[in-house]
Amino acid sequence: MMSRSLLRLRQLCLRWVLGTRGCAKKMAATMATKSFTTGVDLKGEEGSISRGSIEVCRLMAPDDANIAGNVHGGTTLKVIEEAGLILATRHCNKNNAGNRPAYGTLARVERTDFLQPLYIGEVAEVHVHLGYTSKHSVEVMAFLWAENLITGSRRLTNRASMWYVPVITGSGEMRVIPEVPAIEYASQEEEERGRERYLRQKRARQDKEEHLKKIQPLFVTDKASQMEYRTSTGDVSHYSVLNSQSSLIHSVQPSDCIDNGYVLGGVTMKLMDEVAGIVAFRHCRTNVVTASIDAIDFHAPVKLGHVIHLAGRATFTSSRSMEIEVIVDSKDYVSDKSVRTCSAFFTYVSLDADGQVKDIPPLELHTDEERKRFEAGKKRYLHRIESRTSCR
Repeated sequence: MMSRSLLRLRQLCLRWVLGTRGCAKKMAATMATKSFTTGVDLKGEEGSISRGSIEVCRLMAPDDANIAGNVHGGTTLKVIEEAGLILATRHCNKNNAGNRPAYGTLARVERTDFLQPLYIGEVAEVHVHLGYTSKHSVEVMAFLWAENLITGSRRLTNRASMWYVPVITGSGEMRVIPEVPAIEYASQEEEERGRERYLRQKRARQDKEEHLKKIQPLFVTDKASQMEYRTSTGDVSHYSVLNSQSSLIHSVQPSDCIDNGYVLGGVTMKLMDEVAGIVAFRHCRTNVVTASIDAIDFHAPVKLGHVIHLAGRATFTSSRSMEIEVIVDSKDYVSDKSVRTCSAFFTYVSLDADGQVKDIPPLELHTDEERKRFEAGKKRYLHRIESRTSCR
């Protein structure tokens, strides 16, 4: 007998096929990247925030989702980041006539909540606009809407704020361009709010750099330490950190990069979400989905030909969610040099067969270091709750 998950996937695939047949003309229109406005007369306002806006659409296909039909959180992040890259790069080349082209390189993604799921057969409509520019960075605000092609209904699924650093490449090196074109603000208050966000993210990036330096090796590899995790039967405890820790190694290919030979930030985030999802699945053994991602800071670029090492471990569990830390290292095997690229905390929830949130098995702590990370994770968990409550 076919399992409920596989039956659901089959139904979603059928719906996707029927939807594409019945809506081919609409798909052709929505798959394009186009200017996005709000009905405001933009004549003479080429430097304004309203002018600096675009919409990018993409149809969600079966290979974007898990067996339950939920689109992977990493895929959603990749779609959002691609839209941000387009807008940031366009803006940074606004006054760059005759010079080498500048590319918007992702430096930071603020905390992102997954408000509602995205499914196979729906169109992801990403609306992005410029929020603030400093001398060397661009803030891009993104909103992702899911559209049902059959009914035409739309719902907001994600919000994100991304910071890009415009760079030029050459001679195998990457460097920041002298100055980012300024944008016009609707009011002085709007500009001041943007500057506050800029200074806040700048401080947070500096704190994250210190955190990355202090991170201990993610995996317990020596046999003596592994003995602490074993039960009386000699097996590794099922709900221990050791049992669910996971890793992924990825060789950077041309398809991962823009034409300057550097990896797209969305590609890295997608890989990070895959590792976090494996950790969550191994711990819960149910359908798991991304609920939120804390801010991600990119501290070093990854180039074509590098090998990315990603490692994830569970750090905290509440009754209905679990936190997973993912660390990314990049290595150039030709020069034998490695660099810590980025890290982030992912929050996952477990779903039952009907798609309802279910309890998370408690994480078993075996070492003082794990207990320390658990307490730190609990503080972040309470801070997330407080932040969501204050935003309502």
